[in-house]
Amino acid sequence: MSFRAIRPSSTEFAPYYAPYVGQVPDGDILETLVREGLETAKRLGSLDPEQECYRYAEGKWSVRQVVGHLADAERVFAYRILRFSRGDETPLASFDENLYAETAPHDRVPLGDLLAELGWLRRSTVSLLAPLDEEMWNRGGEASKQKVSVRALAWITAGHELHHRKVLAERYGLGR
Repeated sequence: MSFRAIRPSSTEFAPYYAPYVGQVPDGDILETLVREGLETAKRLGSLDPEQECYRYAEGKWSVRQVVGHLADAERVFAYRILRFSRGDETPLASFDENLYAETAPHDRVPLGDLLAELGWLRRSTVSLLAPLDEEMWNRGGEASKQKVSVRALAWITAGHELHHRKVLAERYGLGR
């Protein structure tokens, strides 16, 4: 079995990430990242502007904001992967996803553009991960005052997307 198919142990990430990691199917995580990124674009790519701006309840994110959040989180997770895979163990701060969503321009950006950005980011994340050897995958550091490995960050990235896709299907009635 390739080291990229080894699921991270619960000691490699904070407990609040367990639901994300648990949603990821077994197999090579790079293949999963590519497949699931394409699936998200396919499921959401044909929404009309009214659907793109839909919020299932007052104070909840629009569909555009959810996709923008996926892009923001992908950037943060990839930055952590970069730092830790290179042996930099400097503790990294958390990010406030609600602040990012409130201050980002996502609601003014067409969903197709947001999905294209997310696709570029996913290709970049996969390109960052692909050449890493097993030693680099096992490296880690501290983010949000919690220990996390490069391997776990790859699985968290995939699981985070799957989590939000499930929310979009269940609460927004989209992407089924």
